[in-house]
Amino acid sequence: MNTIPVGIIGTGKYVPERVLTNKDLEQMVETNDEWIVTRTGIRERRLASAEQATSDLALTASEIALKNAGITADQLDLIIVATVTPDMYFPSTACILQEKLGAKKAAAFDLSAACSGFIYGLANASNFIATGIYKYVLVIGAECLSKITDYTDRNTCILFGDGAGAVVLGEVPEGRGFKSFELGADGSGSELLHIRGGGSRVPSSPESIDAKQHFIYMAGSEVFKFAVRIMGSAAEEALRKAGMEKSEIDLLVPHQANVRIIQSALNRLELPEEKCMVNLDRYGNMSAASIPVALAEAAEEGRLNEGDKVVLVGFGGGLTWGASVLVW
Repeated sequence: MNTIPVGIIGTGKYVPERVLTNKDLEQMVETNDEWIVTRTGIRERRLASAEQATSDLALTASEIALKNAGITADQLDLIIVATVTPDMYFPSTACILQEKLGAKKAAAFDLSAACSGFIYGLANASNFIATGIYKYVLVIGAECLSKITDYTDRNTCILFGDGAGAVVLGEVPEGRGFKSFELGADGSGSELLHIRGGGSRVPSSPESIDAKQHFIYMAGSEVFKFAVRIMGSAAEEALRKAGMEKSEIDLLVPHQANVRIIQSALNRLELPEEKCMVNLDRYGNMSAASIPVALAEAAEEGRLNEGDKVVLVGFGGGLTWGASVLVW
């Protein structure tokens, strides 16, 4: 069966206006700027306003992506929103976004794979187009992590920020587009990064609220060790599937969680820092939004040229991981 070559034909991003700096955090918890920068590489992050929800951030990013793709919302066949901070349990944030965009003929669903969600979304979307089922798919990674962060917990509150990145997928010339995907999961690590309260296991109650079970919990050192191992290996496996060598990479766009994790991936892939897109110093960890925001910024800055070989790679709660190789 012949498949249609699929690639990214438009990118967009949105980050909220409010900036939370390390100096601001010094006033909130026992920490300091030097410690945060040394350990994580993060200097500031963006926070949504009280009125903003995930669909609001996704809307602006999506409108920019559609404009850059040269198509209108009513041409979309499908909308996938990767998020762990949906507007509400149901309906999906994708359905809410569909109405806001006016994408009347688009199917819509949310996807939950934490920080790996955007790459999981790309893998789903590309198959819909490659098999001829759909022509245009909008994939968004969007998060309001500030709404689920405990700002009295110095281990987690320094890490997370809010934002949204969007891409439009469509048919591209032969030789371009996605060449491989590598997705994985290890549910034995599900306790390392989670929100315990609010689901069917621990329904919302005064007790769950008092126990702070509706905030992010992370076993930092264990997640760090997992990330250092999986980022490089997932990227290598995606390259192997694409029939490419590490030396062919023009740009690495990794999940923006920690500068030391990114550096370990660069070392394993034998890449210089100038071949890596890094913006976590300004935005922190935006979960599913990290990779698409970084990709959109790379496009804005002219760092993506036609024919460039690009590797996207991320990891997240689940535990999950994902990597993709594409020719721009």
